[in-house]
Amino acid sequence: MKRLMVALAGLLLLVATAAARAELTIEITQGVDNPTAIAVVPFGWHSAGSPPADVADVIDGDLARSGQFAPVARADMLGRPTTEQEVFYRDWRAISSDYLLIGRVSATDQMRIEYELFDVVRQTKVHSGVETGPASEARMLAHRVADAVYEKLTGIPGAFATRLLYVSVTRVPGGNDYFRLTLADSDGARPIVLLESREPVLAPAWSPDGKHIAYVSFETTRPAIYRQELATGRREQLTNFKGLNSSPAWSPDGNTMAMVLSKDGSPDIYLMDLASKRLTRITSHYAIDTEPTWMPDGRSLLFTSDRGGKPQIYRYDLRSRSVERVTFEGDYNARARVSQDGRSVVMVHAQNKRFHIALLDLVTNRLYVLTSTELDESPSIAPNGSMVLYATKYAERGILAAVSVDGGVKFRLPAREGDVREPAWSPYMGR
Repeated sequence: MKRLMVALAGLLLLVATAAARAELTIEITQGVDNPTAIAVVPFGWHSAGSPPADVADVIDGDLARSGQFAPVARADMLGRPTTEQEVFYRDWRAISSDYLLIGRVSATDQMRIEYELFDVVRQTKVHSGVETGPASEARMLAHRVADAVYEKLTGIPGAFATRLLYVSVTRVPGGNDYFRLTLADSDGARPIVLLESREPVLAPAWSPDGKHIAYVSFETTRPAIYRQELATGRREQLTNFKGLNSSPAWSPDGNTMAMVLSKDGSPDIYLMDLASKRLTRITSHYAIDTEPTWMPDGRSLLFTSDRGGKPQIYRYDLRSRSVERVTFEGDYNARARVSQDGRSVVMVHAQNKRFHIALLDLVTNRLYVLTSTELDESPSIAPNGSMVLYATKYAERGILAAVSVDGGVKFRLPAREGDVREPAWSPYMGR
């Protein structure tokens, strides 16, 4: 049984029971040694009825999850200012808060969030801004405020106003498991089940503009690659060849999709022109070539191959058609994902049969192991390059976890029910 659960009005309708099964929770396990103290005061509400979301609470959670900030508990706040005139710096110095964020929320045809950020030590306003949008997107507007605050205080663009794809699996004793392809906010909130099936769903991938996704579904009894438009739920089957159809990966310009097919023998990398559906085979080797991922300039791809005897990462140059090995350290390196600046590659790395997430600096060729959990797999990099999301095991369950690229910040995102796997972090989403 397969059913799409995407509303034509832009993914706004939720099926409550399915959403509850797919919902993720946040458990911060490690942050930086000296996080910046910031007070996010409850924002004032200036319209009738109740606000659609606690904007300050969403921002507070985002900043805490980054590991860079230690938000002040509301119970410790000595005031609840919503305007600059109501700010008394002594109240915030008294509780050792470095920064103060206040704001006001109103809603008529559109929701409007006005916010101001203050440096408590210097007693100055350092940033202010406005976010507007539909009230139904209140949480996303709050994420955008958090992005702005994060960038102002760290110099790095925030990635809170992004989305996650993942596959959740509900075990059914003595029967077929339920597989659900789920879309959620970056904090796991507002989960929407895009596809439910009794057959496996694998390898979700984002288009560069964030408007489409691709994935592998076994609903026709063998793996096939599908493309789906998020705004309408309309989807298209791109492949259904005999053998493997797997690992879809969009090119940076969105016009081409790399994939793995075994229709002509051993698994190899193919490129599909998405307008014409014309296929071009780019590797032809008796070994297994799989898991393609594009370099940001679109001129080459990385892929996993055991052509050297064990799985390692290779680079294929589209112009010269040359192949070169990229990884040499460790017994196993696979599932490469590249940062937006093209400098770093995260991957599944194994030494002595212990599988962890590692980062390879392509400039220095130094490899850094980021995780110490077990059976880590399927890494995905945040669009700002700061965090890596991956699948792992915890308490005998499959969960998602995240680690910063310097290994200093870590948190878990277990689901309330079932196992979770195959995460994919979205690009920056258009407004």
